[in-house]
Amino acid sequence: MNKEIREILEKVKSGEMSVDEALLDIKKAPFEEINYAKVDLHRKVRQGVAEVIYGAGKTPEQIIGISDVMLKNGQKTILITRLSSDAADIVSKVHKITYYEQARIGVIGEFPEKNGNGRIVVATGGTSDIPVAEEAALTAEAFGNDVLRLYDVGVAGLHRVLSHIEDIMSANVIIAIAGMEGALASVIGGLADCPVIAVPTSVGYGASFGGISALLSMLNSCASGVSVVNIDNGFGAGYIASRINHMEIKK
Repeated sequence: MNKEIREILEKVKSGEMSVDEALLDIKKAPFEEINYAKVDLHRKVRQGVAEVIYGAGKTPEQIIGISDVMLKNGQKTILITRLSSDAADIVSKVHKITYYEQARIGVIGEFPEKNGNGRIVVATGGTSDIPVAEEAALTAEAFGNDVLRLYDVGVAGLHRVLSHIEDIMSANVIIAIAGMEGALASVIGGLADCPVIAVPTSVGYGASFGGISALLSMLNSCASGVSVVNIDNGFGAGYIASRINHMEIKK
């Protein structure tokens, strides 16, 4: 059962909230329509995570308008992905936003307390993969996860990965991010006893085909337990890692 609904029911049970108040909370409109968007207000109820704003292709004014609706309806942390620095500057004139330029992520509000079941490890093959890794790491942190970053531990120097073997073995989920031939995911997948989410990046020379080489290598990994998201999709990896790290046994 969704955590938010469970909390409402617990308040009714303890007498902190009346049945009518609980019904009002649950029956709030599922979305609010503005001229250019239908803001999903029930996503946290359905999926456990509130809606995220994809910044690319939206004007700063549209981002501000969508954020207004979210804040008005009680969303405490608003994650904006693929946000340009110019757009972030304009949004900052209306909302208090923290902008992470390398990851192209903006966060309105405070990061939540860490409430995941364990730790998410984000590892990169090289320094050039860090922008995608930061998108993944910040996404996971915005959803209440403890994140450990292991950067530049690619297979060109395998001892670098092995020096973090305790961190790898103690992780609840690992995000392995690499360009070139994408071998890092297979190496980590062969060491870890937890789910590994592989993220191919567009880093590499001509025959890497903008990340397709790493994507195909990761899809063909011989290490069991490795799943793959799209090229440069740090957000998608951080999102699914968070869901895994918040899994509860359904009764």
